[in-house]
Amino acid sequence: MRLFGRDGESGGAEGSAEGIAAFWAWWEQARPGLGPLVGTGDVTGLAERVEPAVAALDPSLVWDVVPGTTARHALVVSAGGDPELRPLAHRWARAAPPADADWEYHPSRPAGADVSALVLDVAGRAFSLDKLVLGLRVPNGSPRVDVSVYHPLFPDLDDDTRMEAAVLALDSVLGEDEVARWVGDIVAAGFEPIDAVSAVHLPAVVADLASGYQDEQWALMEGQTATGARLLATVRHPLRPVDHPLFDQHVTVTLPYDDSDEDGLPAGGSAAALLAFEERLSGLLDGLRGDALLALHMSTEGARVYHVYADPDSDAASRVEELAATWREGTPTVDVAPDPGWLVVSPFLS
Repeated sequence: MRLFGRDGESGGAEGSAEGIAAFWAWWEQARPGLGPLVGTGDVTGLAERVEPAVAALDPSLVWDVVPGTTARHALVVSAGGDPELRPLAHRWARAAPPADADWEYHPSRPAGADVSALVLDVAGRAFSLDKLVLGLRVPNGSPRVDVSVYHPLFPDLDDDTRMEAAVLALDSVLGEDEVARWVGDIVAAGFEPIDAVSAVHLPAVVADLASGYQDEQWALMEGQTATGARLLATVRHPLRPVDHPLFDQHVTVTLPYDDSDEDGLPAGGSAAALLAFEERLSGLLDGLRGDALLALHMSTEGARVYHVYADPDSDAASRVEELAATWREGTPTVDVAPDPGWLVVSPFLS
């Protein structure tokens, strides 16, 4: 098992709906010849056929063929850890044909069914996961576990290859998206960590951590603007784009308000009006049935800014704009722009 991909600039027309449709048209024609290549272990022949089709979507995507969960084989086309490519990978999977006995399709590497039996290809060497051990630490209040990864092969590998092997191993143990959700700092250690545990225990540790975040939570944060003005932010916690991979459209709603305190924060009638607007916005987003969410809102210097992320294939942006037009304290503004990596709100990601 290995990941295939090549370096290149992402984005462009190749990532369009037409590009995805072209891939699946190619797949329908090419599929009958791919199964035998997998069966005989012809890695070179498989790569010669699949690589150009995936690169036509975006040259920075990575792909792999792994044992399926219910099918014989699974085709994985993944963002490879790049959050800006994750929406493309998920739209590719959404357009896939139904899974059958031979093939299923995944937009990220799934966890292996039997981690102890998995063997990866790392720099041409067999990398057996039954020898992988981990040092685990969950910082207080953090929704992530920091992981120190060690394998007996690590002392023989250069730093870049060691880190690549560590990430690939964690993806195989936990699943690529679960790593993005719950794993924080990753260290590819050159020596075995103190109190190291077998890698098979990582899913249980993550499940225990995740159990504390099953209900919707919000965090209140305070800071200053570049000019020194006081700023208050209410942020969804945890806030992670991997949880909403198709929400790559950023909708910013800015509402000026009339009543403020000495710090420029909402007070009096404006505070009540903003609360009423937020309740209406929440109701609207709930009614969109999973097409958008409110990520956070910030108040400073006489204005509140709402950051909404939405699926651009929905009408969420226009619905939010209609709601914003009902604001009566000053002129509201709505800006809509693509932001697949959630870069605008990156300081608040958790």
